[in-house]
Amino acid sequence: TVGHEAAYGMTWKMLMKMMTEKYCPRNEIRKLEIELWDLKVKGTDLASYTQRFQELALLCGRMFFKESDKIEKYVGGLPDMIHRSVVASKPKTMQEAIEIATELMDKKIHTFAEREIASKRKFENTLRNTQNQQQQHSNKRQNTDRVYTAASGEK
Repeated sequence: TVGHEAAYGMTWKMLMKMMTEKYCPRNEIRKLEIELWDLKVKGTDLASYTQRFQELALLCGRMFFKESDKIEKYVGGLPDMIHRSVVASKPKTMQEAIEIATELMDKKIHTFAEREIASKRKFENTLRNTQNQQQQHSNKRQNTDRVYTAASGEK
C-alpha cells in the first residue's frame, strides 16, 4: 500500500496504473482491451462512442505508448463519412480529435436533417400536385357527363 503523502506526490497516470494493477484482474483488463480494439461508432452516436473510448482507454492505458497511438485508435473507430476529414485535419491531441469529430458529425447530422425536410417537402408537393391533377381530371369527367346529359336531353 501507498501512504497519503506518497499518493499525493504521484502523477494521476502513475496512481491509476497502481490501482489498476491492484484491483483489476488481468483477464478483465484483457476483455476491456478487446472491447476497445473492436469499438466503433454506432450510427451517429459519437457521444457514446467517445465516452466509452475514454473509459476504456483509461483502464487499458498500456495499449497506447504515445498520445498519437490513442488518437489513431479513436479516429479508426469513426464512421467513413467523417473519418477521412478527421485524419486530414491531423489532430495533435485527443481533445482536438474529439472536437473535430464532434463538429463534423454535427454538420453531417444537420445536413441529413435538411435533406429529410427538403425531401419531405418535395414529396408533399408532389402529392398535392397529384391530388390537384386527379381533382381536375374528375371535374373534367363530371363536366363531360353534364354535356352528354344536356345534349341527349335536348333531342
